[in-house]
Amino acid sequence: MPAVVVVGAQWGDEGKGKVVDIFAEHADVIARYQGGNNAGHTLVVGGEKTVLHLVPSGVLHPGKVCVIGNGVVVDPAVLIEEIERLQHRGYLLDDQLLKISDRAHLIMPYHRAIDLARERLRGEDRIGTTGRGIGPTYEDKMARIGIRFADLLDESSFHDLLRNTLAEKNAYIRALLQEEPFAFDAIHEQYSRYRERLAKYVTDVSVYLAQALSKGQRLLLEGGQGTMLDVDHGTYPFVTSSNTVASAACTGVGIPPGRISCVVGIVKAYTTRVGSGPFPTELHDATGEKLRQDGDEFGATTGRPRRCGWFDAVVVRHAVRINGIQGLALTKIDVLTGIDPIRICVAYEYNGQRYEHFPASMQVLRNAQPVYEEHPGWNEPLTSARTIEDLPRNARRYIQRLEELTETPMYLISVGANRNETILLRNPFHS
Repeated sequence: MPAVVVVGAQWGDEGKGKVVDIFAEHADVIARYQGGNNAGHTLVVGGEKTVLHLVPSGVLHPGKVCVIGNGVVVDPAVLIEEIERLQHRGYLLDDQLLKISDRAHLIMPYHRAIDLARERLRGEDRIGTTGRGIGPTYEDKMARIGIRFADLLDESSFHDLLRNTLAEKNAYIRALLQEEPFAFDAIHEQYSRYRERLAKYVTDVSVYLAQALSKGQRLLLEGGQGTMLDVDHGTYPFVTSSNTVASAACTGVGIPPGRISCVVGIVKAYTTRVGSGPFPTELHDATGEKLRQDGDEFGATTGRPRRCGWFDAVVVRHAVRINGIQGLALTKIDVLTGIDPIRICVAYEYNGQRYEHFPASMQVLRNAQPVYEEHPGWNEPLTSARTIEDLPRNARRYIQRLEELTETPMYLISVGANRNETILLRNPFHS
């Protein structure tokens, strides 16, 4: 049976939470395949707002199994707090509805300290990390000195791994970062308590998903950040520390590529990004501020104001190609109401050269001038629209132009924050 990947096609914050929540109605299992609690997915159901950082966005549907894959790095304290908050509201009361990969790596206190200290030392050259220890945890994973849930469950292994790793980390923290070292006993005791709380959820996720798919169950896979934050294909070095693209879903939960039946890319009707790094279509004027305020463009995890700009077709074409996106889910088109004209970036220009494909060079990206098309706006509110015909003519023309520029059809159009404020054009599980 089908496995559908939902992937952000810009710099994250595209509205993946809402889209995953909508598609989760048609899935049996929803799995997160990368990132950590540096991601925040916002859902609004029945007027009630829910922000998720680690638990997959399908959790608000009864009876759905939520899976945290091996590609995710997990802060146990954050996860426990999130589970308890959801249980207080009546979700995840059945322990079988949450699975955590035994191969997922743990964020440790020294990871957060290293993350924050490095940003402090970088000064004006800081990357813009959330400071939650995500990058240092992935570094340890690749350096083969990370600690996984499988290690945490084995008291003897955990004791020895923590002692050996902490000796190395404390030397680094003292000598190079000039921070206070960590005490072994305090961390050991703290994470032993986490073991007692989370052990019942830990399993071999790859085996579980293989069995679920063989039974004909439908799998929905979500990432934490967008394509342009991918460590290989994004605006390096201003990226996250993992692969965010659709192909990472296979390694991130342990399923073969042949199981993926459809990839849906999420895009805002404009563009935003958080933190440092190039952003060719960024607006520093009243229009950019209007997008920020009307779109509530403040980070769900950090509260940081997002940088806002026009829709960038160069970015989205790049994402379509890299991910193999078959359909787009367009969000926040309602935020464009009242803006006239509306611009779309179709290419970049730098030193007399035109770029229609996203360049790797930071020099080009920092100095590139967007090539814009202008389109007439609309003043009619969109939140009551439930079919494409309900939208104003200029809004329909704008959507059509985005499809032409990205060479990708729309599967879904979000016209408001609530779950029901949605136009569903095609179900990816039926494609």
